[in-house]
Amino acid sequence: MTDLAGGDAELIAASLEEPERFAALFDRHAPAIHQYVTRRLGRDAADDVTAETFLTAFRIRARFDVTRAGVRPWLYGIAAKEIGRHRRQELKALKLLARTGHDPIADSWTDSADDRLTAEAAARPLAGALARLSAGDRHVLLLFAWADLSYQEIAEALDIPVGTVRSRLNRARRKLRPATGQGDAPLLEARIHEGDPA
Repeated sequence: MTDLAGGDAELIAASLEEPERFAALFDRHAPAIHQYVTRRLGRDAADDVTAETFLTAFRIRARFDVTRAGVRPWLYGIAAKEIGRHRRQELKALKLLARTGHDPIADSWTDSADDRLTAEAAARPLAGALARLSAGDRHVLLLFAWADLSYQEIAEALDIPVGTVRSRLNRARRKLRPATGQGDAPLLEARIHEGDPA
C-alpha cells in the first residue's frame, strides 16, 4: 500500500502551518495502525498505543523527511517504539496464548469455525515461539507479516539497514519453523514486494 491520493507528505508539510490538516493523516492510517497494535498487544492497549503513536507523530512531524517514499514506515516505526514500551504486556499475552491456546483477538479475525480451529491449533506453539524471539526479530517479522511492509519500509520504520531486516526475518523464520511443524504458518509464507529480493 502506498500513500493515498492527496499526498501524505504534503499533508504533513501543510500541517506545520495548519495543524488541523494532520487529522486527515490520522483518518487514513489510524485504522491500520490500530489493527496492527491490537494483534501485538490486544484491544486494551491498542487505543492508547495508537493515540500515543499519532500524538508522537504530530509532535515530531517537522522532522519528517518529505522526500521519503511514504509515511507508513514512519508511522509503523513510531508504533514499534510505543509497542516496545509495552513489551512486557505483549510477552505476557503471548505466554498466556502459548499456555491456554485461546486467542480472543484472533476470534474476531477468523470467519469460520474451521478457520478458528486451525488457528487455535497453531496458536499455542507459535505464540510461545514468538515470545522467545528477540524484540528486534519480533518487530521485523510482525511488521512484515501483519503490517505488510516491504523490506525497505521495515528498514525505514526501524531505522536499520535492509540487510539487517533480511537477516532478522530469516532468523525469526528459522526459529518459528519448529513451532509450526512444517514451516507453513501464515507468518512464514514467502511474500515478495516490489523491489524485495525473492
